Amino acid sequence: MKGPDFLVVGHLTKDLGEEGHTLGGTATYSALTARNLGRKVAVVTSVGPDMELEVLEGVDLLCLPSPTTTTFRNIYRGEGRSQLLYHRASPIDVDAVPLEWRDLPIVHLGPVAHELGEEMVWLFPHSLLCLTPQGWLRRWDEEGRVHPQRWEGAEKVLPSIDLLIVSEEDMRGEAASLRQHLDLPHISVVTQGAQGATLYHKGKRYRFPAPRARSVDPTGAGDIFAAAFLVRLAETGSPHIAARFANAAASLSIERTALSGIPTRAEVEERLETSAYTHGNDIHLG
Repeated sequence: MKGPDFLVVGHLTKDLGEEGHTLGGTATYSALTARNLGRKVAVVTSVGPDMELEVLEGVDLLCLPSPTTTTFRNIYRGEGRSQLLYHRASPIDVDAVPLEWRDLPIVHLGPVAHELGEEMVWLFPHSLLCLTPQGWLRRWDEEGRVHPQRWEGAEKVLPSIDLLIVSEEDMRGEAASLRQHLDLPHISVVTQGAQGATLYHKGKRYRFPAPRARSVDPTGAGDIFAAAFLVRLAETGSPHIAARFANAAASLSIERTALSGIPTRAEVEERLETSAYTHGNDIHLG
């Protein structure tokens, strides 16, 4: 049996909504996106006994025991998203990652609540390494309200990253200091919701408009973008092709709710074929 070739490290989360809760978090959305795109996926996470994980069928799960599951409530308003953190699962130490998973071709580090230490970055010297650092760009107060936070370790960590993907929304307030370091990774991408994404590569910036989509639920779209970009980058070596592919995947995801929005490869390819921007109207910004 084929072993995994795509590893995700980070907390699975319980996402609270008006109609109960769903499984969420970067690890969930990235793993299921990569699986749908044909990758054999492994996840290292920490989760409580209260979560049902059947939706992750076909994914190799290493679940570290925790008394609770990281639990968020996302509140969407016209000006963006606010979050409440109710519970945080146990941290994930570097020693928890099996030796045989440290040389997998593709690795996605997806902290959501400071569950990963920065030393995790140097555990995968032979992998195509992606970081979505939202969990290092936030803090929370005693009432669980999530606030932007400056990432002090960015200048040290980012030169070791092949691919950084971060949302415009995550770089607000104190976290805006990350903007001055976007040229440190080999490739950086800033996602901008319905406006698409901006690629930073080899000292140049490129703007990639997103296909038009009817937004029903934006939850997980950034994580789906990241996993789709990473898979396509590994396949083609082209960040431009990967950006168009990821934009198409994310545009599909917001047209459905939560995990049901994770697209298949066939859906992404169809969206690419029917989108006017497919054939390369990315904008060179200098």
